[in-house]
Amino acid sequence: MDISVEELKARLEKGENLHFYDVREEHEYEEDNLGAILIPLAELPDHVSELEDLKDAEIIIHCRSGARSGKAVNYLESLGFTHARNVVGGILAFRALEEEQ
Repeated sequence: MDISVEELKARLEKGENLHFYDVREEHEYEEDNLGAILIPLAELPDHVSELEDLKDAEIIIHCRSGARSGKAVNYLESLGFTHARNVVGGILAFRALEEEQ
């Protein structure tokens, strides 16, 4: 299931306590991040045990454009995670939205 950048931005601005993850590479994260926890996509299988308690919780995942986070969501769903959500358009769309406002 996807989440729009508009919904994500509104929820972040409200200060909601989100299970929010970034699957980009470390150098991308260091350049610009939204405050999500960094788990690069290639390392996600090594971190599944840390996420196990969130199998039935909403997990929001983003990347640069939505492609890697889409793969991450599909992977987690294949392991039984029921509410993993992909940020449509990723950080690029999020930053574009901020520029519009």
